[in-house]
Amino acid sequence: MGAVVLGVGGVAAVRSPDGSVTECADPAEAAAAMTEGTRWVTWSAEAIAPLVTARAPLDRTWDLAEAHRLLHGGWAADPTLVWAAAHGLDPSAAPSVPTGDLFDLLAEETPAEELLVDGHLRGDAATGAWLTTAGRCATFAAAALEVARIQHEALSARGPRAVSTARAESAAAVLCVELEQEGLPIDRAAARELVTDAAGPEPRTIEEELAAREVRDRPVLAAVPGIGSVDLRNPAAVKTLLSRAGVEVPSTRRHVLEANAGAHPVVPALLEWRRRERIATTYGWRWLREHVGTDDRLRGRWAACDGAAGRMTAQAGLHNLPAELRPAVAADAGWVFVRADLGQVEPRVLAAVSGDRAFAAATRADDLYAPVAQHLGVERAIAKVAVLAAMYGQRSGQAAEALRGLERAYPVAMDHLQRAQEAGRRGETVRTFGGRLVPTDFPGSSEASPETLAAARGRFARNAVIQGSAAELFKAWAATVRVAVRPLRGRIVLCLHDELLVHVPAEHADETAAVVDRALGDAARRWLGSEEVHFVADTSVVRRWSEAT
Repeated sequence: MGAVVLGVGGVAAVRSPDGSVTECADPAEAAAAMTEGTRWVTWSAEAIAPLVTARAPLDRTWDLAEAHRLLHGGWAADPTLVWAAAHGLDPSAAPSVPTGDLFDLLAEETPAEELLVDGHLRGDAATGAWLTTAGRCATFAAAALEVARIQHEALSARGPRAVSTARAESAAAVLCVELEQEGLPIDRAAARELVTDAAGPEPRTIEEELAAREVRDRPVLAAVPGIGSVDLRNPAAVKTLLSRAGVEVPSTRRHVLEANAGAHPVVPALLEWRRRERIATTYGWRWLREHVGTDDRLRGRWAACDGAAGRMTAQAGLHNLPAELRPAVAADAGWVFVRADLGQVEPRVLAAVSGDRAFAAATRADDLYAPVAQHLGVERAIAKVAVLAAMYGQRSGQAAEALRGLERAYPVAMDHLQRAQEAGRRGETVRTFGGRLVPTDFPGSSEASPETLAAARGRFARNAVIQGSAAELFKAWAATVRVAVRPLRGRIVLCLHDELLVHVPAEHADETAAVVDRALGDAARRWLGSEEVHFVADTSVVRRWSEAT
């Protein structure tokens, strides 16, 4: 492995696998010094973002922050913490970041060129402020290689899957930088039209903004004559409004309102109001101004790990864009999207991670729920609810009897979930298929009883071992697609839970779709180590995201 570090003002150092060091004046020079095929160690993908811009060879990386998150769980992974964990040091004893105040002046001064203080990384090295010369970057790169070796040994002790997971997570971290830089193509005219339909014309003053709110509120208030002024943004006031209309509800959550949609005309009016209000306040005119650039690209920060089970996350609404706004996500002229969505991924992952051969046999069907239903002697809809209930710890309702049938038919898979749930109830950590440590001892509310908290932790753990493992498979797939579509000028522009959106020239659309499907098989085979479990994706070619079915 080699290592690369960027410092202040673009200075950099590249440590090659043969031990040679190239000191560089800017990221372009560093990118030129990096060889294809080398696995490059980085403290984090974010710290080398200019190298991504410079198209450095970063297809094979070892991200120290992502490997740390795998090994130790959680989100925090700054260099001082990563170094301390690798060397068995107390992270609380690490030097603080210098602030230049009186206490710093009175403290014993650390020699300017020394990277370590009492065995810990110096604080200003962790923030990058110390990296003012290429020589210091070279020293930091040597430290990175030392940590990578320790992490690799720790993960190797858990087996080859943990090492391959660290590599896939590292690739996903680079992909996150690319996603932020590339942006999601937006049809600005369509976006403005959709926002206008939901929120009204773009307001130029506070008075116009308040007037638009009144227009959105009017249909709800009109449904209850004589109600007067009601603050629809206050849940207590909305409950009172509904009560005046004869609709008693325990809360104003959407699923509660949907269940009472036929009780009174005010309920569907309120649901429509909520749809428009969400767009107006979260995805309205301010959102367009702040997050859609002059090049008609929606950009937000991406992360390869959510700090819990390990799912990718994104800001600027990229992971929560309402379906009503998807028509505004449009490919450039002459380009298309290849959209691929993993099908029934969590139950298929359950079959894989549990090693239940009978359940794995069901995955050979494109519709997994059909053979499960046949095996249990129930309707497909019931079988689907039962399988999902099993992964989320639900034991009541229409699927209760079918769930008991699942336990008889697929005992290995159900036992895998039960063991995770019992560990979670005790507040113990659980691990995903790829070895990610997932803490379950999260605090509960002050009103929650010990039994309620234990039950919540158990349900979380039961789902985390599947959801987290599915996230690992997804990222391995995305990392494979990222490289495979490059010769076709394709770029991944969105990763949404189990869905990929690839932006590609129209003449390469069909070939790209085939590459994406083939990449799933390749990634799944490497991830699982066999082809016993069949994974499927719904892949289509569209001009707008909304055209995908």
